Amino acid sequence: MIDLRSDTITQPTPAMREAMAQATVGDDVSSDDPTVNALEAYVAELLGKEAAVYMPSGTMTNQVALRTHTEPGDEVVLEAQAHIYYYEGGAPAALSGVMCRLIPGKQGIFSATDLEQVLRPVDDHFARTKLVCLENTHNRGGGRIFPLAEIESIAQVCQKHDLKLHLDGARLWNACVATGISEREYARPFDTVSVCFSKGLGAPVGSALVGSSESIKRARRFRKLFGGGMRQAGIIAAGALYALKHHRARLKEDHDNAKILATGLQNIAGIEIKPEDVQTNLVFFQVKTIPAPILVQRLKERGIAVLAVGPHSVRAVTNLMVNQAQVQSVPAQVEAALQQAD
Repeated sequence: MIDLRSDTITQPTPAMREAMAQATVGDDVSSDDPTVNALEAYVAELLGKEAAVYMPSGTMTNQVALRTHTEPGDEVVLEAQAHIYYYEGGAPAALSGVMCRLIPGKQGIFSATDLEQVLRPVDDHFARTKLVCLENTHNRGGGRIFPLAEIESIAQVCQKHDLKLHLDGARLWNACVATGISEREYARPFDTVSVCFSKGLGAPVGSALVGSSESIKRARRFRKLFGGGMRQAGIIAAGALYALKHHRARLKEDHDNAKILATGLQNIAGIEIKPEDVQTNLVFFQVKTIPAPILVQRLKERGIAVLAVGPHSVRAVTNLMVNQAQVQSVPAQVEAALQQAD
């Protein structure tokens, strides 16, 4: 199976498994796990923040960040297709009791001017806006990279209005590899940043939230409250630490393969895609002749797994488990599947 459903399907390499098998462990809830401590120190240094806390998932790091920066009844500003709003099960309302104010962006990106226009005045009639969240790269925006200059402009608006700024950086590693901008530079404008180890980096479990020592101390309370306190977590943290040290640079292979795939798809009758829109490892294309779920099923029967993300929209994600030769074989299978008789 050529599995392009997501970069979350990646599995640990033999060397990563060895690092996990040899990990020294302790009770992480008591801060006694040396491998977790090493991971948190490493990722905090990498992103230029004072502290970090390791959690089971990116949804948890995002939602703990929301709870850390807000109180029930507050408002959080997000792009309309943001993962925090779209894919996290209604958690902002359920776990933090906050309202979401949405900005329709362009492929997931909005401007400082857009933000200024939705901010409410301080008035007892209105929810208090406390937090702005960005996503880089943007999942439903097609892996779009949020421009650093625009991030800095948005951060200035946040400072002006005394708002906190959080980054859902699940695929921040991809943005850094694609642009050459360091993790530290991208993270600098934000109060907190969430990063994921179990997507393109190929670790089996986990994400981290980084920020000031004070904010991460508060985040640890909510990690426990949300059920994210772990015990001998060094076994999985070792995989994340190995991934950070050995798998970041190789993300360029995924980006190159995504371009190869997009270029191969653009010449197929019945497929609509702009290769220039593919900036990282996410490839979205439109199916004009049959419903997307039918194409997905036909491709599955041919040994290729992709996802229908709309009635006529398909997503393919290049990843650690798929090599260039496999990617190059996909367009021909897509064309054959489109021409297949029912």
